[in-house]
Amino acid sequence: MLTSTGPSLTHEDTGKTFVLKRDVTTVGRGDGVDISLEDPSVSRLHAELVRRGGFVYVSDLGLSTNGTRVNGRPVGRRVLLDNDVVSFGAARTRVGGLTVQGQADPTIPMRRITVPDLTRRECEVLHALCRPALLQDAFVAPATAKDIAEELVVTEAAVKQHLLRLYGKFRIPEGVNRRARLANEVVSSGVIRPLPPDLEPGLDRAG
Repeated sequence: MLTSTGPSLTHEDTGKTFVLKRDVTTVGRGDGVDISLEDPSVSRLHAELVRRGGFVYVSDLGLSTNGTRVNGRPVGRRVLLDNDVVSFGAARTRVGGLTVQGQADPTIPMRRITVPDLTRRECEVLHALCRPALLQDAFVAPATAKDIAEELVVTEAAVKQHLLRLYGKFRIPEGVNRRARLANEVVSSGVIRPLPPDLEPGLDRAG
């Protein structure tokens, strides 16, 4: 259960405490977010904190270059416990106001992402798609089909065919911002990981 004061997040550098009053609290840098952390390693729209019953979980929004960590471990989505240290980039915060013990409630949806088999060309398309997000610290739009075609020196029609197959492999339903949803999926699942700007972003081949 939650304490009477409710769950909160305290920024360790400034000591400022943010009470999580909403069902969904956005975290980022600058204006337009609920919790603003003025640190250059924090993206403008970095993560969300979601209240679900007696639990709170953090969800990295996927296109953040510097990622989100809980107690030092990179996470895509994770249920939080009292006194957990949540780092958004280099900005460290500490969770308070929770008395939940033990493992997360299994009824809370924590979707596991199964990485499908990808061809070499599909990997190249994904690299090009995600490159704007991987090379910048802000939440940015992924590359367009035209941009990808120019980078890979193929036709735009060929890129669109590859994207259609990738939507199917990653189970991205039809709708608006489909490219952005695909980019979010592959970055948050670790298929493509950010590297320093002087290095080429690459496919995670571990395991």
